[in-house]
Amino acid sequence: MFRRWAMVAAVALTAAVVPLVTAPAASAANGFYVSGGRLYDANGNDFVLRGVNHAHTWYTDKTTQAMKDIKALGANSIRVVLGSGDRWTKNDASDVANIVSQCKANKLICVLEVHDTTGYGEDGAAASLAKAANYWLSIKSAIVGQEKYVIVNIGNEPYGNTNYGNWVNDTKSAIQTLRSGGLTHTLMVDAPNWGQDWSGTMRDNASSVFGADSLKNTVFSIHMYGVYDTSSEISSYLNTFVSAKLPILVGEFGNNHSDGNPDEDSIMSITQSLKLGYMGWSWSGNGGGVEYLDMANSFNASSLSSWGQRFFNGSNGIKATSKEASVYGGGGGDPNDTTPPSTPGTPSASNVASSGVSLSWSASSDNVGVSSYQVVRVNSSSETTVASPSTNSASISGLSASTSYTFAVYALDAAGNRSSRSSTVTVTTLSGGGNGGGSCDVTYRVSQSWNGGFQGEVAIKNTSSSAVNGWTLVWSFSNGQTVTQMWHALASQSGSQVSARNETWNPVIGAGGSVSLGFTGSYNGTNSAPTAFTLNGATCSVS
Repeated sequence: MFRRWAMVAAVALTAAVVPLVTAPAASAANGFYVSGGRLYDANGNDFVLRGVNHAHTWYTDKTTQAMKDIKALGANSIRVVLGSGDRWTKNDASDVANIVSQCKANKLICVLEVHDTTGYGEDGAAASLAKAANYWLSIKSAIVGQEKYVIVNIGNEPYGNTNYGNWVNDTKSAIQTLRSGGLTHTLMVDAPNWGQDWSGTMRDNASSVFGADSLKNTVFSIHMYGVYDTSSEISSYLNTFVSAKLPILVGEFGNNHSDGNPDEDSIMSITQSLKLGYMGWSWSGNGGGVEYLDMANSFNASSLSSWGQRFFNGSNGIKATSKEASVYGGGGGDPNDTTPPSTPGTPSASNVASSGVSLSWSASSDNVGVSSYQVVRVNSSSETTVASPSTNSASISGLSASTSYTFAVYALDAAGNRSSRSSTVTVTTLSGGGNGGGSCDVTYRVSQSWNGGFQGEVAIKNTSSSAVNGWTLVWSFSNGQTVTQMWHALASQSGSQVSARNETWNPVIGAGGSVSLGFTGSYNGTNSAPTAFTLNGATCSVS
């Protein structure tokens, strides 16, 4: 995703909507290949990318768990942000080899991309596609031999809204450099105009760019944000490629953005009807005012944002449409695997508070293994997914005090089979003073500060005469600050409001006792301290 956006006119496209014609697969290859405008895996099976973008180069310590969580939620691929060393720290061959190894361990197809090219021509700090090509050759040892599992996305959004006409020749040259250097992987090329191709440059020149690849093994990636706010624009653009039998996917999209409101429902439904790939932006860690694009709050798979819930669990989402690549034995959704997991055990509740509860249940079994669980809140005639953990427990937050909630659990496997629903458990949250949290005192201080960032410390004292068993501290920032990491508590943030929930090992604050937590955050300009805190719904004094 690009960091700076320009408001642009909507794409004017005129292409007839045509039915998808799937080309017959060619013989098995050493890796992914393109035939008849379709992407095939090394076994000759049509493959539709259903994946998630993850900002590895800025969050290297989060990648291992992120891959596990993204796979558990049903994705078949991950697009990994790398730095070439031209703008961001270089991810060297050793690091890339480790990423590929983890992709394979999690049965994910690895789409690797260089992010330093973002907005070239308009952003003076961006690197050229030529430099990106040199980076790929410099870490060649990490990806040669991995053609069954790796797609090389040459450079992210390689032109902004200036000089974008150079995209055509620069892209051809980069492709040819990689082929001359011995890379035979499927290559992916992003559109100019910060990925959105509002000028039609990629659309109108895709055939010649594809022809410049000696292996005819290039796919095109369009990023759909505010330019694509209507179904007709989305359908017209994608069908231009389909009718020309040129491979296309939506390499990035979100549910909102500062440059306009993309029509994510149409993006997901149209790509599904055309059997085209999509990869949503992004797992977690967004900044610069687009934090709402985080699918997982603070990298916590048990705390999906509304965008994350929509992307993974909604109509035409990951759970409903993703099929594991056949190179991992998934058979692209092998029809022989129709056995659902066993029914999970009845959930049991603990750490009941005024705004949340912890649930756990007996694990399910499955002939090929359970990939994830789906925790639902059950109403009289409907269900709402509230968590999608990879293990048999989840913490549910954001509940109302003194309210009864009914929960149940499903189990899912990698082939998309879903178990029968578990028996339900009904939980009544505590009143505003929740779980002995009727009296509290909070001390907040900034212990360190640097340009655009800071470290905060919060001490919570239980001033009541009874213990708090399971706690959630809530406060709001007034200057747009964002929590980037937290310790001794589990963080989630929605807009300005931050919730810090106890870890499994520190749920109790004894009468007169205290707990402390720390965090790092980002800010822009002013960094005022919050003035109000609630503990399990009860207002705390601030000292």
